[in-house]
Parts: sequence; C-alpha cells; structure tokens
Amino acid sequence: MTMLKLFGIVFFCGLLSPSQEVLSGLSCAVSPGAMQNVLSDAILQNGLLQQHLQGLVLPNIMGEGGLLNSPTSITGLHLVKVRLPKLSVVLLPGIGVQLTIATKLELSGNCLVGLLSELIDILVDVNITANIKCTNFESGTVQVVIEDCLCILGAIKIKLLSGLISLSVNEMVLKQLTATLPGLLCPVVDIVVNLVNIQLLGTLNAVIPVGTAGTIHYRLASLPFTSGLFLGLDLDGAVKQVGGSIIPHDSSASALPPLLDKLLVLGLRQSFLNAVLSLLIQIPPQTFTCAPEVFSGASHLQEAIMTLVPAGCSTCRGNSPLSIQLTLSGNPLILLEENKATVELSVRIQVFIKRLDGTILNLLLLKADLSLNAHVSIAGGRLVLGLSLGSISLSLESSDVGVSNISNLKPHCSSLLAETLLPLINGALGIGIPLPNVLGIPLIKVDIQI
Repeated sequence: MTMLKLFGIVFFCGLLSPSQEVLSGLSCAVSPGAMQNVLSDAILQNGLLQQHLQGLVLPNIMGEGGLLNSPTSITGLHLVKVRLPKLSVVLLPGIGVQLTIATKLELSGNCLVGLLSELIDILVDVNITANIKCTNFESGTVQVVIEDCLCILGAIKIKLLSGLISLSVNEMVLKQLTATLPGLLCPVVDIVVNLVNIQLLGTLNAVIPVGTAGTIHYRLASLPFTSGLFLGLDLDGAVKQVGGSIIPHDSSASALPPLLDKLLVLGLRQSFLNAVLSLLIQIPPQTFTCAPEVFSGASHLQEAIMTLVPAGCSTCRGNSPLSIQLTLSGNPLILLEENKATVELSVRIQVFIKRLDGTILNLLLLKADLSLNAHVSIAGGRLVLGLSLGSISLSLESSDVGVSNISNLKPHCSSLLAETLLPLINGALGIGIPLPNVLGIPLIKVDIQI
C-alpha cells in the first residue's frame, strides 16, 4: 500500500526548524511492509547474505569435558546452510534504520573426543541487530555506515553420529561461538548492507527520459531524515530539454509532515514540478478560423466580437470567418494548497482578419489568465496531471479597430479555450512525469491527498 500526499510549494521530506519557511510540494509514503519486503528481497531472498556467509570459517574449539571428561576438540567448523532467515525494520529517531536478521546457522566440522573422531553438526539460533546510518551527503549521494552491530546467540543443538554428547560440550560450544561468531557475522552484514546501499540508493540517482521532450536526472536533495515514525527522502532533479539547457528551479531545503501509518516518505518540491511542466507544456501557436467545425461556440463568439466592432469598419464585415491564434505566454505554474492543486497559465488570444493584400487587421488581442484545476494520479510509475478549466481572467491588450469593452466575451473565450487548447495541454501532460523506482518499491494502489 502506498500513499501520495500533496501539499504546499515543494514535494518535500524532512523537518524544518521553526525559523525556516515551510515550502509546499508532493509527498509520497509507502507502508512499512513494502520497505521491509524490498530489503528482505535484496538481502535474503536474492541470496546476498547467504552468499557472503558461505565462506565463513570458524576457529577451532578446544576444551575439556567431553565423553568421560576426555579432552574435546572441534576443527574444520564451517557453515553448511542458512535456515529460515527473517528480516525486520525499525526506525530510530535521528539515527536511521535498525535492521534485525533472525536465522539459524547450520555448522559442520570434525569432533575429536578422546580417541573417538566423528562428524559434528551444530544448529545455532542467531539474532543480528545493526543500526544503519546515512552520513557524508555530497552531490546527491550518501555513505551508509553500520553502528552498534549486536549478535545474540540463542538455542544450540549439537548432533554427533554416536549421539554421545555431554552437557559440558554444549556449554563449551555455546561459550566459544558466543565469543567468535559476532566478530565474524557483523563484518559480513556490513559488506552486505553496503552492497544493498549501492543497489537501492542507485535508484535515487537515475536519468529518466520524459517522452521526447527531455530528461530528468533524479538525485537526493539532502541526507535522509529519520523520525520514530518514518524515513524521509527529499528528492530533487535536474530537468533538461533535449538538445538544450537545464531548466532552472529553486532547490531550497524542504520538509515533510509525519505520516503515522507509513514508513517511507518521498518528496518532490513544487519548483521542480514547475520545471517539468515547462518541459512538457510546449505547444506552438495554434491558428484556426472561427468556424463551427472548429468548436461548437464559434458562431456565437464571432457574433459577440462583431457587436464590439465599430460600424465604420467595412473590412471587418466581410463574409469570411474571423481567424484566431492562441499562443501560450510565459511558463505554467503549479500551486499546491491544502486540498487543492491548480495550474496557472497565460494565453494570448489574437482575433484577426487577413485582408486580400495579405496584411493582417487585428480586431482584438486579448490576454487570458487561466486557473486550471489539477487532478493528480499515479499510473505506470508516473505522476499524471489532468487539467480542467477552473476560472479565467480576460483583459484587452490592443485593438486595431478601437474595441474597448470585452466584458461579454469571457464565456465565449472560456468555451474556445476549453474546446481547443485544453485538450492539447492534457495531451502533452498525458505521458506523465516519470518517477524514479525508489528502493525498488512499486507505486501501486496509490492514495493521493492534497
């Protein structure tokens, strides 16, 4: 189960001090089970821990107290099998993640009791607990270190072919393994965790194409933040046009509120989303005639415009339909508020007549400031925005024929933009914003909140 949460100005992670401005953005949280499953797959199910334990060789065990109090030695003791490994994850506030691996180690060696030599099998319960901390953040990467690795041995079962085992042999084996196993197992866990770190954190440093428009180079924006409730990853990304330059955006620090029923929280800042929208929404000027086949309200718009044109303009009153050109002005801007996401966009609407001599007569040049309601969803690992017209503010920039009052044009222009331009914008946004496959956790069954 995953949850995506929208708020503020920045898609953010971590907590800010009271003196810092809280920026709004998108946050994505996944359940403890999803994160635990990924770590279990990477460490246990893929055999990584078992592989690195296979070369484990334990020192010889020497002692008194075997059969009939004869001297006892166990040599060539090595790992045969790792049984029933299980992994659990707990968050440590301000430190990181506590990883616990519970397993049974099957060991085998040669046992000499007095003059009797035979094979010995030892099954020992092991519980390894390691505190994992991220440090040394630089250029989107972090170093993972293990602090306070603790290895506790539980029940031990010893099997000899002869079946002749004294209680003192059990005590001797337990004592020797307790003294030696932690020093052997913790370094192996350290190696495995660092390999998994390279594998999983590599998912946060990825270059992903955005259709044919450009690429996003995702990376960590800061050190991961850990509370007792969640692990927060603050994501940022360089947005680059194909064959062009990087689209700049504010990469200031950001913050994430606690989500009580989740474990992993991801964040993307609003300024980053604005850069991606600028990459996606690149629609060339659209020119068409004010004819019914273009949009349903064409004749009503033409009639409304002609009522504004002075009677003395003979050129304006020909039989040919008016021409309209729609041009995006400036870059789109996404605004994230509580329970609301909107995209602000400006469009220039030029209404003109092309004379017989090829010259242009501008009846109207309008500026429409649109507030578009944004519906946000996750599909196929992509953040998808669907826009609908919320409100429109219309202003007159110029008129070659002296039009000054455009108050009755607003509903017609709204209809024009909703029918002609908005489908083009939604088409451009339809490919979605590709998200990194963070820690290998799939974004399925996503619950989105604003």
